[in-house]
Amino acid sequence: MRLFLLFAEAVDDNRGMMIRIAFFTNLFVAVAIATACRGGVIPETEVPGTLPVPVATPLAKLEYKRDAELEKQFADIAKAAGGKVGVAAVVLETGEAAFLNEDGRYPMQSVYKLPIAMAVMEQVRLFKFDLDEKVGVTKEDFVRAGMRSPLRDKNPNGGEFTIRELLRLSLVESDGTASDVLLRLVPAVEVQSFLTQIGVRDMKVVNTTKEYGSEWKLQYENWSTPVAAVELLRWLAATVRTGSDSDWVPGMDTELTEGFPVIYQMAADSNPGAKRLKGLLPSGTVVSHKTGTGGTQNGITGATNDIGIISFLNGRAVAIAVFVSDSPADEKTREATIAKIAKAAWDRWSKN
Repeated sequence: MRLFLLFAEAVDDNRGMMIRIAFFTNLFVAVAIATACRGGVIPETEVPGTLPVPVATPLAKLEYKRDAELEKQFADIAKAAGGKVGVAAVVLETGEAAFLNEDGRYPMQSVYKLPIAMAVMEQVRLFKFDLDEKVGVTKEDFVRAGMRSPLRDKNPNGGEFTIRELLRLSLVESDGTASDVLLRLVPAVEVQSFLTQIGVRDMKVVNTTKEYGSEWKLQYENWSTPVAAVELLRWLAATVRTGSDSDWVPGMDTELTEGFPVIYQMAADSNPGAKRLKGLLPSGTVVSHKTGTGGTQNGITGATNDIGIISFLNGRAVAIAVFVSDSPADEKTREATIAKIAKAAWDRWSKN
């Protein structure tokens, strides 16, 4: 304002008017500030166009239209695996659905890397992190030998990795070390808060991969119901298909660099689980998914899981979660159970 007055003094013809304008401008600003502060409100000082990014919110409740015939197929297929088998499958566009033991609690194992990655991406979206900022990883961060970690295997002395790289390792390679480092950036309590915020309940993220890999019973602390897993997938699909990403279609060949489409595409590129949800589907079917596999103790395997979004050729998609827990069956049988359930859903809904 001082510069404004100096400029006014340099104008001979309208000098008095300019000074009066400056005086009343200052007076107006002072009154506005005093009025706002009287109510304990700090005046908005942000530049127009830089409004805060809104936080994520839940989806509207979907009315399920249960398919009794398909549910019977799921139950018949599940018998081969023994143990506990839980399934939820929902057509995103119509609400057509089929379930099996959908409210049971199943250990997620590496399935929980997906909600962790999504919680991290939410923090990136809110500008608390940047996808390309680097994070230090030391030997102390490594999961134990025998647990999957290409990061550890290729970098025995640790190093620096971008958040984008850690997300890719976690989702594409199911890297336990990378996921644990992400969980260090966004702790379990914050992941849980994010899940509550988007309306996903009955899914618990409690401990790290390193922790639950050290003791058999700890794997059961990170659990989900099949319905909760499908709600997480439904939220991811809706976020990818709307808003700033409305021109993006799941499976299209394009370079995705920001936002939740990054998570979707990384999950679509996931390496593990070729014989699970994708196992019996037509070649080239886009399945954005995350597997989870537990160890075997006394002939019982703790978890063989796969959750994902299957894109149908008719333009629709199904969110599906299959959890096989505490099974005495061999790996081939457990994986075939998941593949057959996914194929049954495909045969039922892909041609409608």
